[in-house]
Amino acid sequence: MAAMATINEHAPSEVLKGLARHLNSLNEDNKSTRKRALESIKKETVDKGLSSDVLQEVFAALLKPLLRCLSDPMERCRETAIETLTEFIKCVPKPEESLPYLMPCLAQRFGEKDILEPAEELRLSAIEMLSLTVTVCGKHLAPYLTEMINILQRTIVDPFADVKRESCRCTVNFAQCVPELFHLQAESLVKPLMLTIAHQHSRVRVSAIEATGAVIQHGSGKNVDDVLSHLAQRLFDDSPQVRKAVAAVVGGWLLHLRDRYSYFHKLIPLLLSTINDEIPEIRLFATDLWRDVGLQWEKENEDDLKDKMDFLLLTPPHYPAGVVRPGLGCRELVVRNLGKLVPAIAHDITDWLMATRIKTSQLLCVLLLHAEDHSTQHLQPLLATLYRACANSEKEVVSNCLAAAKLLGTFVPPPVFLKLQLEDVTAPYSSSHPWAPLMVLAAVLSGCSKPLLRPHLQQIADTLCQPEVCQEYQQVMYLEQLLACVDALQHQCESDCGSVSLQLLQVVVTVQSLSTEPQLSQKAVESTQLLCKVQGLDSVMSLYRQHMGSLLDWLSASVNCWTSYSPQSLQLQVIVMQSGAVIGEFVSQLMPLLYSCLQPNRDVEMRMRTFTTLAKLLMDANNTLDSQGHFQDESEKLVCDILLPNLVWHAGRTARASRLAALSCLLALLHGGAVTPGQMMNMEEKLRPPLFSALEDDSQMSRVMACRSFSTILRCIGSNLQPETLNKIYPELLKRLDDSSEEVRAVALQTLDLWMSSLTKDYNPELFAPHLQLIFQQLLLNLDDPDCSVQENVLEVLKRSCSIHPALLQREVESVRDKHRSPAYCEQLLQHIRPHLLNICPHLPSETTANC
Repeated sequence: MAAMATINEHAPSEVLKGLARHLNSLNEDNKSTRKRALESIKKETVDKGLSSDVLQEVFAALLKPLLRCLSDPMERCRETAIETLTEFIKCVPKPEESLPYLMPCLAQRFGEKDILEPAEELRLSAIEMLSLTVTVCGKHLAPYLTEMINILQRTIVDPFADVKRESCRCTVNFAQCVPELFHLQAESLVKPLMLTIAHQHSRVRVSAIEATGAVIQHGSGKNVDDVLSHLAQRLFDDSPQVRKAVAAVVGGWLLHLRDRYSYFHKLIPLLLSTINDEIPEIRLFATDLWRDVGLQWEKENEDDLKDKMDFLLLTPPHYPAGVVRPGLGCRELVVRNLGKLVPAIAHDITDWLMATRIKTSQLLCVLLLHAEDHSTQHLQPLLATLYRACANSEKEVVSNCLAAAKLLGTFVPPPVFLKLQLEDVTAPYSSSHPWAPLMVLAAVLSGCSKPLLRPHLQQIADTLCQPEVCQEYQQVMYLEQLLACVDALQHQCESDCGSVSLQLLQVVVTVQSLSTEPQLSQKAVESTQLLCKVQGLDSVMSLYRQHMGSLLDWLSASVNCWTSYSPQSLQLQVIVMQSGAVIGEFVSQLMPLLYSCLQPNRDVEMRMRTFTTLAKLLMDANNTLDSQGHFQDESEKLVCDILLPNLVWHAGRTARASRLAALSCLLALLHGGAVTPGQMMNMEEKLRPPLFSALEDDSQMSRVMACRSFSTILRCIGSNLQPETLNKIYPELLKRLDDSSEEVRAVALQTLDLWMSSLTKDYNPELFAPHLQLIFQQLLLNLDDPDCSVQENVLEVLKRSCSIHPALLQREVESVRDKHRSPAYCEQLLQHIRPHLLNICPHLPSETTANC
């Protein structure tokens, strides 16, 4: 037994004696010799499985030679030396005894301004050895704080990604091992970590974030502001693991940072931003962290919450459906820091980066859900923020902000938000985006409950129908948001909207009148139908019947001020066209309105627009203006007081356009059936002069309409007109047969045909033969027209008129037959006349009928 003990006591010396030759070889110039020596040392020590006590003594003897080999010119030698040192540190029972030599060497090799190790893999191995040293030595590294910090400062920014990662892990371990001293120099690691936190490799970014968390956690607490902006940028990282690491670090600070109360307003937004992450795993992780933060805060502030614990635990009425209410501590944390968070939200929500705007808008929703009715204290800046955000072109930002506005409607009392918002709607904050307050108002209204909103319906509706609100802007977006406000009121209050139905209808009518987009017009129609539905009305006409009198009074109040830029004439158009047969019940109220705005001294463009609307109504008078049979009493007044004054000739293009509009309206009146034959007889003498004037108008369309107006008169009352009256009409029609327009000639010929068909027994052909002779001569002149279609039309007219005075017509035909280019049409006409002559003189032979 004594012999065995002696062997064990001398075992380390025996091992070292066996290594003496190899140690001497480390000083050889031959690199292969040095390499073999190092490999032999490793083989005879750590690879041989010696006891820890023996290894401890051997390590103490080999440490300096091995450390010198870290500077060996041969890479393989340095590699073997690092591997041997690592194994010794891992195996010996007291690795801390090597620190007085190991740490200065590593600091000299890796902690200077320029890292002396050129090989990336060896730098990685050396840092892994350092990490192992931190793990096994722990607090024994406290005296070497400066060396450790110097090394980590350099290796954290090492070009090799794996070295960066290992250095970050080493930083975390070291901070946890010596927290009582680490804070003294932790600040010097912040800059290199911030340079690494945006590295292209996601795993490096994760490691840098974790190291940052440890450095701040165990540091002096003065560098939180230096890292927050960098962590905030990582919230937009493409890698889910990076975003999760941010949540873990920020959540850890909120739970464990010594001075966390001072930084709540800066840390809370970072953690809450990850609650809306696109990855479910990260959302759940962040939610759990945030819940833990809130619970911890509750315990730490239990005394402050005692008085309001019961009240704060009650769920508010009308809480958003399907939403889990945050815990009391979480809500109180947001409430107490909201005043500092709102300005930051207002700044970032208009950031130039789209991702920042989206993330900020998401965060705003989360904050308002936590703040609940406490957001009332910050309502004005919140509304201003939402207005600016809703002017954003990014749809997701707008959607999130509208969701936030809906939460305001849920939690803020209507008297409070209406006082601010209705003022903003009346005087928009931005001329470039005047619709933003309306958009936010619609969202707020959609979040408000019916019982709370009902008392304020009148105030809201009165504001929306004010001219400066609903008539001031014509942008499609503005009009859409007006409709959105109306629809929000209808969906929230339903049947209660009956009390403000008139005001809502005025808004919808205004939107329709100003709209130039078919889709927007369709939305307005749907809004009108919804207004009927919530009131239980069976049709839109019932809605108009209910309000038509008030609508016409509304328009009449300003009719004397209408111009081409006034929306009222467009509103009138929408009302009378959509109300259908209902407008016939209010003709007596409508006519003074028309009389006022259609006077010749009023704005031309406005008059033309109104004439066009009136013409459409008159064309279908039985289903519109005359649906109740009351319009006939107004028709003569319409002609005398409105149409005739506008048919008076004046020079200029605008005057010509005005006459054309009045003519179209007159033609619609005559053609639409709203005038009885008796009334037409009374008006014919008054209509004749302006129609004669129109036949001479420069405008081709005016001449066409004048001819068609005479056609309608002749068709309706031609047989009742006196011969003297008829003889005054045809000369003007004959002139139009020579018109420069083929259309005018054709219509004039048709009208002349109607004129001749209107002749009755009272029209003595012998007595008025000169008149008939003139007509036949002009028609025969056109029978020789170069256009075959004109010739055929004239021939048909002459054939139909030959029964009036066949003998006269025969003489006129024979007198011109030889003068025509082709006598064919004259021969046809003569053949058609002969039977009529036989009817007049049946006792004469056929060859003498010409003398009859």
